[in-house]
Amino acid sequence: MTFREVGDGVFVRRHASLDLNCGLVVGEGACLVVDTRSSPAEAADLAAAVRRVTPHPWTVVNTHAHYDHCFGNAAFRPATVWGSRGCAADLRATGEAQRAARVAELTAAGDAEGAAEVAGAPLDPPDALVDDVAVLDVGGVEVVLRFLGRGHTGHDLVVEVEDGTVFAGDLVEQGAPPAFEDAFPAEWPATLGRLHAMARGAVVPGHGAVVDADFVGAQREELLAVLSAVRAGRPDRGPYDAATMRVAAHRLRPERARGE
Repeated sequence: MTFREVGDGVFVRRHASLDLNCGLVVGEGACLVVDTRSSPAEAADLAAAVRRVTPHPWTVVNTHAHYDHCFGNAAFRPATVWGSRGCAADLRATGEAQRAARVAELTAAGDAEGAAEVAGAPLDPPDALVDDVAVLDVGGVEVVLRFLGRGHTGHDLVVEVEDGTVFAGDLVEQGAPPAFEDAFPAEWPATLGRLHAMARGAVVPGHGAVVDADFVGAQREELLAVLSAVRAGRPDRGPYDAATMRVAAHRLRPERARGE
C-alpha cells in the first residue's frame, strides 16, 4: 500500500484492513498525519509509509475516537496529537470497551496476532484540543480543523486543507452504509449539509474511495431518508440494509421519548 496524491502535497493511504483511509499533508519542513490506525504494528506500518514520502517532522490529528482511527497514536509521539475535546474525553471513557470488543472480534476470526496487537495498544488521547475551529500551519500549508456538528459521533473533526481537499473521517462513508452505533442520526444530515457547503475538491471518507461534493450531498439525502423511514415506523423502507436501519432506529429512540 502506498500513499496516493489527491492534491498538491496532499496524500491518502487506503488500507485493506477495514478499508480505512489515513491522510498526509506535506509542507515545507513539516507534515500532518490524519488518523493513526488500530494498533502499534499498524501505526508503525503507517509511519514507515509516511517516511517514504517525507522526512519532515509530523503532527497528528484524530478525526474521532474510534479505535481504527486513533489506537496508533502512541507510535507518533512525542508529536502533538490534535483532536476535538469530545474525542479525548470519549477515548478515555470508551477506549477499554472498544479494545475488548475488537480483541473479541479478531479472536473469533482466528487472528490471534492482531488481537494481541490491539490488546497491547496504549490508549493515548489527543492533547491539543479543539472546541470549534483550529488553524494549523503545516510548513506553510494552512490546514483548518473544524467541528461542524454531531453526526457519526458527538465529536467528529473535519480536516480542511487550503487546496480544497477535505478529510471527513467517518462523517462520510463510501462502499458501506454509515455506522450508527454511537451516532446522532437526527443531527447528521445537517452536519453533512455544512460539509457539503464547504467541499470544493476531493473529499476523503474515513473508509472507501475518495469522493466529491456530489457524493456528500447524496449521502445527506440518504440520511434524511433514514430519518423519514424510522419516524414513519417503516425502517424497511430506508435506504440501507435491515441491520443498519435497526441500529439507526435504536439511536433515535431517545428522540422519540422526548416527543421530538
